[in-house]
Amino acid sequence: MGGVGIEESSCHTLEMIPVDLEEEDYSPSDRPFPTAAHDASEEKKVVLEVSLSLAGFRLDQALAALLPDYSRSRLTVMIKEGAVQVDGMQMQPKTKLLGGETITATLTARAEETAFIAEDIPLDIMHEDDAIIVINKPAGLVVHPGSGNWTGTLLNGLLYRNPAVASLPRAGIVHRLDKDTTGVMVAAKTEAAQLALVRQLQARTMKRQYVALVRGLVKTDGAVDEPIGRHPRDRTKMAVLQDSVVAKPAKTYYRVMERFQYHTVLECSLDTGRTHQIRVHMQSVGFPLEADPVYGPSMTGIDAEVRNTFRAFNRQALHARKLTLDHPLDGKPRLFEAPIPEDLRDLIDFVAGL
Repeated sequence: MGGVGIEESSCHTLEMIPVDLEEEDYSPSDRPFPTAAHDASEEKKVVLEVSLSLAGFRLDQALAALLPDYSRSRLTVMIKEGAVQVDGMQMQPKTKLLGGETITATLTARAEETAFIAEDIPLDIMHEDDAIIVINKPAGLVVHPGSGNWTGTLLNGLLYRNPAVASLPRAGIVHRLDKDTTGVMVAAKTEAAQLALVRQLQARTMKRQYVALVRGLVKTDGAVDEPIGRHPRDRTKMAVLQDSVVAKPAKTYYRVMERFQYHTVLECSLDTGRTHQIRVHMQSVGFPLEADPVYGPSMTGIDAEVRNTFRAFNRQALHARKLTLDHPLDGKPRLFEAPIPEDLRDLIDFVAGL
């Protein structure tokens, strides 16, 4: 940031920044962000009159017509759970209506509507001041609410710790780690700080270094400069995609830290921040991260004890160890380092003895 602090008057420029919207690195304006959280226990009772035009319709069909903001599948569940009554009686989804009935429905907030609520989630705080908070994220903690993980995320914990960040896009989060990747992350506490961090991500001046345990012997330091996009067949995975208009540029540098008989410990750094970038890139060059359940190496043909140890680890052997940034308040560089977690240290010691 050239040693110049970010003035509060620049906050209004957040929405004006043109950003190459990355999966891992968030822009403050890349997706809508709720400005007010719903109470998870909030219920609303509605009374609906069945018009004659709906005569002959099944209850679930009629209810879908009367409540267009709710999916038919969700309404079917509500009917089966007894949250819907017709003339004071519980009916089945397939019950046909005559027209003229009164439907009483108790509506509860959808999961996505209750996602942005404060939750008392223990956080390992490495540093906190008026502008930023730096966290050592454990394995298993999802960064941001999404399908299948609407609660219990880092975002929920940040809202509990500092309710004021509810006014910020993604509660100040500007980048993320995969659920089972551990290590250092930063989030903003003010709009000015979020602007400063986003600018650093855009300029590639925020540096992130990871420790990765890969299977195979990496002979020299190097880089993988290959575009990454959604896997063409398995939409839950990412892949290196050549000649694809949907793939985004991605570059990963790696440096050999230690070699063993069957494995190598690498220090990886990112020039971009795509979803699963290190995992996909290292797999693409023949050195997959050990124990990675999605992109990892085969478990067949290896000793049972070794195989069981890898399976017990049950996550990619990847840790975000260092984060270097210019502090939003004074522009001075700061280095934050999260120690390698015990389970990854134990795994490295284990493969060192093979």
